[in-house]
Amino acid sequence: MRGLQSTTPLIVSLLLATIVSTVTSRFIVEKNTVKVISPEELAGEREAAIANYGIPNYGGTLTGVVVYPDSKTNGCEDFNTKFKSNSKRAVILLVDRGDCYFALKSWNAQNAGAAAVLVGDNVDEPLLTMDTPEESFETEYVANITIPSAFITRAFTEDLKKQLKKSNQEIVVKIDWTESMPHPDERVEYEFWTNSNDECGTRCDEQMDFVKSFKGHAQLLEKGGYTLFTPHYITWYCPEAFILSKQCKSQCINNGRYCAPDPEQDFDSGYDGKDVVIKNLRQLCVHRVANTLGRSWIWWDFVTDYHIRCSMKDQKYSKDCAEEVIKSLNLPLDKIGECMGDTSADKENDVLKTEQLVQVGHGGRGDVSILPTLVINNIQYRGKLESTAVLRAICAGFKESTEPHVCLTPDMETNECQDNNGGCWKDNKSNVTACQDTYRGRICKCPLIKGVQWEGDGYSSCKAVGPGRCSANNGGCWSESKDGQFFSACSDSNVNGCKCPSGFNGDGYTCVDIDECKERTACQCNGCSCKNTWGSYDCKCKGNLVYIKGEDTCIAKNMSTFGWFLTILLISCVIGVGVAGFIFYKYRLRSYMDSEIMAIMSQYMPIDNQNIEINTVREDAHA
Repeated sequence: MRGLQSTTPLIVSLLLATIVSTVTSRFIVEKNTVKVISPEELAGEREAAIANYGIPNYGGTLTGVVVYPDSKTNGCEDFNTKFKSNSKRAVILLVDRGDCYFALKSWNAQNAGAAAVLVGDNVDEPLLTMDTPEESFETEYVANITIPSAFITRAFTEDLKKQLKKSNQEIVVKIDWTESMPHPDERVEYEFWTNSNDECGTRCDEQMDFVKSFKGHAQLLEKGGYTLFTPHYITWYCPEAFILSKQCKSQCINNGRYCAPDPEQDFDSGYDGKDVVIKNLRQLCVHRVANTLGRSWIWWDFVTDYHIRCSMKDQKYSKDCAEEVIKSLNLPLDKIGECMGDTSADKENDVLKTEQLVQVGHGGRGDVSILPTLVINNIQYRGKLESTAVLRAICAGFKESTEPHVCLTPDMETNECQDNNGGCWKDNKSNVTACQDTYRGRICKCPLIKGVQWEGDGYSSCKAVGPGRCSANNGGCWSESKDGQFFSACSDSNVNGCKCPSGFNGDGYTCVDIDECKERTACQCNGCSCKNTWGSYDCKCKGNLVYIKGEDTCIAKNMSTFGWFLTILLISCVIGVGVAGFIFYKYRLRSYMDSEIMAIMSQYMPIDNQNIEINTVREDAHA
């Protein structure tokens, strides 16, 4: 038994070595920036490497004062004090590299009141990622680190130390993660590289705890179309020289092509590594089939239910158990079986082959070589695998102003629009503002409200334009009500601009009543009396006359019987003349046309025919 257990690490090492030898291994150092604000002689931006523990402030910044301890400069011991800055700003503790785990330095700094940690390199080399130490009883503190940490170059470290030594002036820096996470559009794409094995200790427990706690957020984002999630599983293959060995047969499927370490590290009892590979394959196929059904988020339900009902750790795993979970989620068992294929066949499995291919880094993403690994917008997430921390990183991946509501809650970010309206334009009368709260801060952009678009720079002005603009604060134009009357300089028939209505003068933003009587522009008929009103005028004629506004004239209000008789007579005459003219025109025109036709015909008809016609006419005349 002891001999078998001792050979397991060798086999796993061979499997790993085989993969590394067949592809160019590439590890990408994910970075943020550290900008020195003061003193001026140090001002500027430097790159830093994000640590793979703690909680980086993706999408945000942290401004504070650099403090270098007088003793215990490597940060490997408890400082037994609380660091503070004279300006009351946050403390960013600078510690030296060496003598202990990176994570321990950050843990001690956190306990000493630091808001962030900068670990300074002691050799000239490219930036590297500070990773977590191996799991042990002595490193349980790693899970409790909540402050961000970053690794800086030796040159930057020396510059900071020299400045602190020669001057008492505080060094104010801003650690910036705003561009550490790409945010190209309104959808975030992320991958979770994991393993279905639940017998690998603390690391496996951490993965499952994350899946359970993040499940609600993940499904909400997926159902809303805000994210595209893809699970992945790392597999290895067995070197050809070991394919027929007991170890490879128990840890691999498809004749050594896809392998996983034995869960218990014991080849004679319990579950085998190939059981883990089949579990991985089944979970991949659950996601694929659910995705074709438009229910990709079911993967989260399957994995959590599977862990409860079919755990390897609890000796509950079996094919029947797995299929019962699939059926309980109303997924087609036959489709998932087709996806999985024949795991005993000596041939490639399309699903697992794809997993091995995408495991290799591409573009700006490095190789996936450790579990768990979270990739967001093709960038490997650095930091603690914790629900809120991961949600913050995903929220940082959205283009500004496209974030879902879950990213804009008070628990996730500070609404900068609540402080002086974020420095943006605002119309207090209509309560319209150009300030739009985002996860990264705020943007000043003229809004679209109830179908009405506002245009402007968003900082000093916004104006309603287009159809319906008059319903939004009257389009920014003049308007006034008085004595039950309402006048406006805004017209929906014009997509922009303001024009004073008839009866008013002005530029459309200020309009003044015109006194038509005083300016003698109306009511100028003989004997008329004019009185100005707001927006118009009243005109009265003398005697029993009625004022016609359009003609600016007066006509009689009542007519006598004789007047009506003359009017009717005149109309009758006009009608009679018209009818007589029509009759005369009709018969005169017809006679003229007949003669013209006869003349034309006579030109083309033979002489004999003409004589016949003439004689015939003459005979008719003498008859």
